[in-house]
Amino acid sequence: MIIDLRKSDPSTRFETDVCIVGAGAAGITLARRLDKLGKKVLLLESGGIDFEPDVQALAEGPSTGHDYYPLVDSRLRFFGGTTAIWGGRCAEFNPIDLERRDWIPHSGWPISFDDLKPYYDSARALLDLPANQSPEDLWEQFGQQPPAFEKEGLTTDFWQFTPQTERFTLRKCQDLVDSQNVHILLHATVTAIETGNDGQQVNGLSVTDISGKTAAVCAQQYVLAAGGIDNARLLLNADIGNGYDQVGRYFMEHPHARGGQVKKGQFWQLLKLLNGRMRDSGGDVHAALIRPSDAMQRREGILNSAFSLAVRQQAKADMIATMKAYHGLKHSLSPTQSNRTLWLNIKRAAMRAHEVVDPLRPWMLLGFGWRLSAVVRAEQAPNPASRVKLATERDALGMPLAELDWRFSDIDKHSIKVMMQEFAKELERLGIGKFDPAPWLEDTETLWTTDRLISTHAHGGYHHMGTTRMSGSPRTGVVDADCRVHGLHNLYVAGSSVFATSGWANPTLGIMALSLRLADHLIHREAKASSSISMANV
Repeated sequence: MIIDLRKSDPSTRFETDVCIVGAGAAGITLARRLDKLGKKVLLLESGGIDFEPDVQALAEGPSTGHDYYPLVDSRLRFFGGTTAIWGGRCAEFNPIDLERRDWIPHSGWPISFDDLKPYYDSARALLDLPANQSPEDLWEQFGQQPPAFEKEGLTTDFWQFTPQTERFTLRKCQDLVDSQNVHILLHATVTAIETGNDGQQVNGLSVTDISGKTAAVCAQQYVLAAGGIDNARLLLNADIGNGYDQVGRYFMEHPHARGGQVKKGQFWQLLKLLNGRMRDSGGDVHAALIRPSDAMQRREGILNSAFSLAVRQQAKADMIATMKAYHGLKHSLSPTQSNRTLWLNIKRAAMRAHEVVDPLRPWMLLGFGWRLSAVVRAEQAPNPASRVKLATERDALGMPLAELDWRFSDIDKHSIKVMMQEFAKELERLGIGKFDPAPWLEDTETLWTTDRLISTHAHGGYHHMGTTRMSGSPRTGVVDADCRVHGLHNLYVAGSSVFATSGWANPTLGIMALSLRLADHLIHREAKASSSISMANV
């Protein structure tokens, strides 16, 4: 059932088993699982069913660190959230990503990859993705031989692309709308989290709309699923879970960069292997990437970053007219449903065309002075100085805005430098090319260089991670291994804000896996409590 707070009676009170704050990938996945398990769920969404400028303005905020997208454009406030413009790129963490890596400060999760594996499998099914396949199996299906990199050096891996890019839009969530267990409350922005006198339990939420309508929410369990910026913003504003000043820290992205360029070599073969998308024997779409093997990461003391090859204009060139038009159109169109549909159809048509003509298209561009470049999508080390804070300015509801202070560490750049040097060495050893690492990697004055010509998303993937990180202790994080806020009995966090490290993998599949795991924990915890009460009454 859908309820719009704007159309509700003044000061309505809602009671439920589980209240989920945020209707994006995390919140919707969690609501679906709890619905199937018979729980009563209230799913709060700050916006409506489509883009509204005045609601979106609640996401404004300053950035004071490394240059980033305007915060108001970095996440969307309506049902489905930023997944409404999701490209469908999926990948799983590598097991090493969750391990304690001695060379990476603050690394290590309180859970292992094996704890996530069954939930990854379930998340794949929800996105119509096949079971995870090894890179070796995929290369065989493509009828290709991967580059014969030295063992324990660089290795290849793959992204997968789900056909269900609109899985979290309202029209694809009719199951939740029709459910007797789920109530979706639109235009409901949380403005207060009320705790008991001992501060160990949430007693209720206050929600408000910019129209002035308000409501109260009372639940047995509460889950914040508002994204990597707003989960931290809500906890900071309520001064909850922050006894050791951990809320908002460790903000991570998957920063993009130009790693270097192939100066000469077997361009056609490199483009065929490491540029664009390929279909496996089942018709599913994949794209190859290069990353350091686990052994190389340990030996060199580097992060698990990734890169692929693509033909790009030279650094500092004037952007060509077609790309200027693309960016102009992209930023001038508001993300309404009609505009999103238009944009999605344009992207799909372009991808189909690329499948037919590539690698001829990028190969021809090389003749016009473009360069075969390494497009880096990096893992960023958890850095406590990189953080979301509360700004002095307030939004239309009187809530402090979020302020982002995005920072880098020496290891972020060092990891890319080592990878690019290894790639150059390998291309020469294999006799398939000469590669020059990007000059900025030798520049001692900067930790990272953003290149507007290397990607349509120059700064990063719009992936907001780490700000309510998972840890075994409140001294080093915000939530425990079950995503429960340290020190509170009934408050949880879902989404990539709980990621302790980021790996190279795009976060959506991991967000879904953790949400499914959280749903099982909530059900198991209730069953355990009910059993204890029954035993006490015997």
